[in-house]
Amino acid sequence: MATHYQGTEEEIRSLNAFIKLTRAANSVMSYLAANGAYSDLTITQFGVLETLYHLGPLPHCEISAKQLKSTGNMTLVIDNLEKRGLVKRVRSQDDRRVVTVHLTSEGKALISAIFPQHVERIVELMGALNAEEQEELGRLCKKLGISLAERVHPA
Repeated sequence: MATHYQGTEEEIRSLNAFIKLTRAANSVMSYLAANGAYSDLTITQFGVLETLYHLGPLPHCEISAKQLKSTGNMTLVIDNLEKRGLVKRVRSQDDRRVVTVHLTSEGKALISAIFPQHVERIVELMGALNAEEQEELGRLCKKLGISLAERVHPA
């Protein structure tokens, strides 16, 4: 679907690229959610478990930054994971202000069971692109992400 906006060539090109990027990302996420890639987790809950699984315990704020979510939203996500017994919060003995989030054994068992299926589905979806196209997509997404990060947090 292209934009119906009647603007300059630059505006139309930018809007069309944005629409395609958004629709592609939404299609991938919808496919993964509809095909049970996240078990009974939300996409954000899955992201938190995956982050902790691969990086180990992290402070709440670092998880928020890695997931590109607000700290308020992340508090709710972590609260719900904690209620399910998948993560636990550990307050630092040295600095009581610092709270680190850890996977519980149940959380580790769940993410280690579903992550291989997630990878399999991602490989399947990305198979629509050849290796060179996947590399190019990755390069372009990184370039766009870095540009946006610099606007949000100027050096």
